[in-house]
Amino acid sequence: MRISIIIILFFSCAMQKHACAQGFSGAQNYALNRPGVVMVKTVFSANVYVNKMRMDMRIFYKLLDSIQRADTAGAIFSAEQKLNIVLKTMYDNPARFFKRTPDNIEQTQEITATGTGFFITGDGYVATNCHLIDRENSFIRRQFILTAFRQITQANIDALESSWAAKFTDQQKALLYDTYASVYSRLFPMTLNGLKKSIYVVYRKDTTNGDSTQTKAANIIIKGNPMPGKDVAILKIDADSNLPVLKLANDELPRVGDQLYVYGYPGPVTNNDFVSAESAIEPTLTTGIVSAIKKSVHGWPVIQMDANINHGSSGGPVCNNKGEVVGLTTFGSLENSGGLAAGLNFSIPVSILNEFADSAGIEPDISTATELFSKGLQSFDKHYYGEALKFFKKVIRLNPGYPTIYQNMKECETRIANREDEGSSGLKYIFIGIGLFLFLWAFFGFNKKN
Repeated sequence: MRISIIIILFFSCAMQKHACAQGFSGAQNYALNRPGVVMVKTVFSANVYVNKMRMDMRIFYKLLDSIQRADTAGAIFSAEQKLNIVLKTMYDNPARFFKRTPDNIEQTQEITATGTGFFITGDGYVATNCHLIDRENSFIRRQFILTAFRQITQANIDALESSWAAKFTDQQKALLYDTYASVYSRLFPMTLNGLKKSIYVVYRKDTTNGDSTQTKAANIIIKGNPMPGKDVAILKIDADSNLPVLKLANDELPRVGDQLYVYGYPGPVTNNDFVSAESAIEPTLTTGIVSAIKKSVHGWPVIQMDANINHGSSGGPVCNNKGEVVGLTTFGSLENSGGLAAGLNFSIPVSILNEFADSAGIEPDISTATELFSKGLQSFDKHYYGEALKFFKKVIRLNPGYPTIYQNMKECETRIANREDEGSSGLKYIFIGIGLFLFLWAFFGFNKKN
């Protein structure tokens, strides 16, 4: 009898093999958390003003005459050499050749900074990094003026090529670029007016006809300070109560060596010319381990990890093998060359995020739709496709645009049509257990009689 009980318990555990599994695979982690990862866009707009310039043609013609005299005196120059002399002379003394006019050039400029965030509640609270939405005004002004300078300078170079009927080499264009840089920095400084900032959250929203993106304006609820401060911000968009949400881990720090899954929108991928714009909303998943637990210069902990990140990944969730968020990707390490050092990156632990959520009276929690979606994925992984389909249909009733939901439903229907559904396999183990019990009972009963 004892043997039969042990065998039944064994098969009972086999029925729960997925529940007893230790952690998610990378594919399972992505399937669960990908819907709640969002892109954060901060759009700065302003008007840049600068005086129009004109070339002092009297000085310019004197330069041409001097070159011509040297040419007739026996110093034979090619057309390219003559052009080089003109450009070099202008570069050496730009104030002689360029004069201010009373008219202004007005350039309306827009600069967009992108990063990553994730939903922490079903009604639209988003966690991200502070530095994505809180750039210093001096930095933004420099970026605006630099962008305007490049556009205006390119227009000036194009105009010179047209009026001189010349085609500048790359070296000549670089020399002219430096010339105009000197002119605009010393003679005609640019000014900036009407600086404005708008923050948007971009996330995937599915339809029966395919996936699309939703862009919503966001308000800053609470924020810290960029590193070395507590580089955390919480945003809010207007939404219903069943957006996809990532579950936060407890405040305990992960252990060195623990597996990590990192989500983000790295710039080299998002801005890649060979990747379609439609797929830009799909986050990139990189993996690694906890390399060390360090302290910031202000004494609070940061998680060092070897998962690859890049500009644009900031603010993204760092998840453990249970799919829970343990931190926010925040900063990397610089090489001597100024580039990011691969595999030496840091995240702010979830305990810091919880500090800000508590201060703002926000209670991070997964939505009902996310809970049902998670159950659907669990059933799908067990090959219980009919059961999974029921959960996914419940999700749609709560949020018809839940990311990846129609794709998952279609996969379930395909597997069911192919007779791959093992939803009743739990009964199989019960019947096997009962059969073994009866067999052993009969066997031991027979031996006992004999």
